[in-house]
Parts: sequence; C-alpha cells; structure tokens
Amino acid sequence: MAKKNNDIINGSGNKNSPYILFSDGNGNIFEDTSLYVTGRSGWDALPVPADEWIALPSGGQLYELPDRKGIGIDVQTGEMRLCDKGWAVAAFIPPAFTGLYLAAYETLPGAATLPLFCYTAAGWKDDGFYVPAVRIEKDIRQESAGFEEHKINEGVNKFLTAYSHNRLVKHLAQNCCLTYHCPAARNYFMGRWECPIPTSPACNANCIGCISFQPQEETITSTQDRLMFKPTAEEIVEYTVPHLETAQYPIVSFGQGCEGEPLLMWETINEAIIEIRKHTQRGSININTNGSKPDAVKALCEAGLDSIRVSTNSVRAEIYTPYYRPNNYAFNDIVESLKIVNAYGGWTSINYFVFPGMTDSVDEYEALRKLISATGLKMIQWRNFNIDPDWYLGKIGVNETGERLGIKQMMQLVRDEFPDLKFGYFNPSIERIKGNFEMDFAH
Repeated sequence: MAKKNNDIINGSGNKNSPYILFSDGNGNIFEDTSLYVTGRSGWDALPVPADEWIALPSGGQLYELPDRKGIGIDVQTGEMRLCDKGWAVAAFIPPAFTGLYLAAYETLPGAATLPLFCYTAAGWKDDGFYVPAVRIEKDIRQESAGFEEHKINEGVNKFLTAYSHNRLVKHLAQNCCLTYHCPAARNYFMGRWECPIPTSPACNANCIGCISFQPQEETITSTQDRLMFKPTAEEIVEYTVPHLETAQYPIVSFGQGCEGEPLLMWETINEAIIEIRKHTQRGSININTNGSKPDAVKALCEAGLDSIRVSTNSVRAEIYTPYYRPNNYAFNDIVESLKIVNAYGGWTSINYFVFPGMTDSVDEYEALRKLISATGLKMIQWRNFNIDPDWYLGKIGVNETGERLGIKQMMQLVRDEFPDLKFGYFNPSIERIKGNFEMDFAH
C-alpha cells in the first residue's frame, strides 16, 4: 500500500489539482472536494505536478478498488489523509498513453489481490476526469473510436470461410477477437496494420504477472486462455501473406499475449519467414519475445526477420529475474538478442513495463543508459504495467525503491542523451522504420 509522506507535502496540493475520487461500491463514482488526489510512486503517495494531468483519454476506464482507501491532500491543511468515503478509484488509460503515477491508496487487511490491469491515478476537475499521463505514440491503431463492429464481424465471417481449415485463424477469431476483444486481432479482421501470429503453447519463463497462465494456487487468474496447439508453418503463411499484400502499413508479429514464448517454436517461425518472403517482400516481420535464445534470434534474422521487441519489467538483472523467473536462460541473453538484431540491421525495441518509482529510479535510469549504448537500441515502448502494485513489489521483494527522477523527467533525460532513440507504444511499420517515424495517422 502507498505510504502517506507528509514530510514532502508542505501544502503543495493547490487549486489546480484535481479532487480525489471514491466509489460507493455500487458502480457510482464521486469526487470528494475536501481532498486533492495524490499519485503513487514506488511505495509512497506524492503530490502530482499540475502540468502532468491530462483529461482521461477516450477509451479510458475507471475502476473501483475494493477494500482500499484513497490517499489525498487536505484542501484546508495541506496534510495527507485517507478519504473516509467509499473505496479508492484508479484509471485504465488506453494504449498510446503512458501513466506517470499510480493510484495512491491504503489497503485494508484481507483485501483481495487486484486483477492484471494498470492502476493509474485519477481525479476530477473542471467537470471531467483527469489522469497523470503523456501521449507517447501518434499511431491510432488501438484507439476505441477506430473499431467498427460491423466491419470486424464481416471480417471474421469472411476469413473463417476463406481459411476454414486454419486453426490459427479460428483461434484469432473465436478467442482473441470475439471473446477477449484483442485490439490486434480486431485490427486483423478489419484488414489493417499489425497481424498477430500466436505460435507457442509453452514458455520458458514463469512471469508473476503472466496474462495467459497462472498457477491454480495463485490469488489471481489469467485474463485470457493460452494457445493450446502448435501451428504449422503452412498455417502461418496461408493467412499472413495476404495480409502483407493488402493491408496498409502491414506488420505480422509473432509473440502474442495469448501464448507462451515464441522462440521455443523458432524452427517453425524460421520456416514460415522464409516461405513468406518467397511470396512477398511487402511489410515487416516482427517478433515479440523475452529474447531468451540468442542463437534462435540469429537464425531468424538470417531468414528475414525485420524487428524484435523484447519485453522487460527492468533493465537490471536483480529486478528482472524475480519477476520473470526464467528457465534455462539469464538476463544477459536478452541483451545479446538485442545486439544480434542490431548487428543484422534490424529494428530493436524493448517493451518496457512502466512502474512509477521503479522504472524512474536513479539505479534503473543508469542501467537503461548502459543498455541503450551497449545494444544500439532503436526504440522504447513505454507500456503501462498491468499488475497489482502491492502484490508486485511484495513478490519481487522490493521494500525501498531508492531515489527517483519522475517518469516524465526520466523520459526527457533519455531523449536528451539519445536523440535518435524513438519513443512509442506499438511496433512500427516498415515505412516508419525506414524513415518517416513521426508520420501522421488518420482513421
């Protein structure tokens, strides 16, 4: 639970700050005008600078946090205290936006672990909901306004008919698109942009916050079911080549949230990439991975892999390892995989799970600088970390997060030192990779 930190308040809640929110337990959310909202960084509740609040973006949602009391700054005294009305409230902010502070609350004894979503601070000001966040990505590929249900359903029916024997297309349609409303799958069935290719039912890591597999004894459940079969190269090629040939800014991506680690299926992926490139040179071929098998990554680069995105909660081995709990690989292997793709002229990204107070710690910043320099990293995807903050820090054994810079300030420091490094939220198309990274997008 966040700790109230009165020592650094000094009345810094001000009339430009949003008011704290609370839920009545029945789906209704209200503001408490006696308290300004605070944000959480590491274990501490802090005032949020006025210029870091933005209106809750379209597609954002608000959550009630049962058995948790929000921490605010008293409007009159400037002191921190708990909101005594209802339960704390947090925001889910949509892809393309990165949260700068978590929701600050005190957890009551016996409270259940929160599900695997992000929990950004949220408040009320000027007749609207506000969150501390920045838009880190221009690409509109997962904006809620861009999804048209009738086109998605038409695409599902069309592709299930066209690929009636293809297990992957069936999986993407019935599970990813229609059941879990996966944005990547929905885009595929609208015939645009990034096409997902789940390939592996197994994994060589045991991530605490895995969204497709949780042990029965754990206190949370996975948000979706994992792929249960090993697709063939023929199944992959059958539906990805037409997508590359016809979609605007096309990408095909191995490694999805509904599977394990794709590098465990690298031979199949290798065969598929070679066959895809026999049919078309259009678009880009990407892999989202934990980067655990550098030799496999090298083989895929030789086959024609264009880009890699390596996911990590930290660029420090001592923070990475207790979260990923890797089997038969080490943190240095993911560094080596990035180096290999860079050596082959490919695009390298990290899928960086942003946890305010951890990601922006001085120790993490120094480690990130070294990683960028050592690997020639091309891009950081600043992703919101979908996990219960208390549960996460407890699981990896972090009691103190150390001196922090602030997420926004850290981003600026990285930009200043590495001006060619790109920031974003999604895997870029080949058009962006080859030149116009800041291209504008339209619905």
